[in-house]
Amino acid sequence: MAEAPLVPNPQVPTLTPNAEPEPLPQGPAEDHGSTPGARGSTTASGSGALLTYTVVEGDSFFDIAQRFNVPVQLMLKMNPSVPGLGENIYIKQIINLDWKAQR
Repeated sequence: MAEAPLVPNPQVPTLTPNAEPEPLPQGPAEDHGSTPGARGSTTASGSGALLTYTVVEGDSFFDIAQRFNVPVQLMLKMNPSVPGLGENIYIKQIINLDWKAQR
């Protein structure tokens, strides 16, 4: 019986302990349209920049972040008043969409 050829291990990437984390992408929220889990209404500035979102029944914080193309971590940073990592939002709650402000 022939022996199987040896295959070298893949190259291990160089890791830097306690390296600075990659910054979260920042920029204006973009409305990709109502979806299940993010059907509420928005307000915008005079220039059209999205400012706020109003939670309706059936919404989830994750789906709201997806609708506006904002990472959940950034959405949480923009909304420090939202408890429980976004799991505890309520109907008629106002969610901040302005990445330059906190609510």
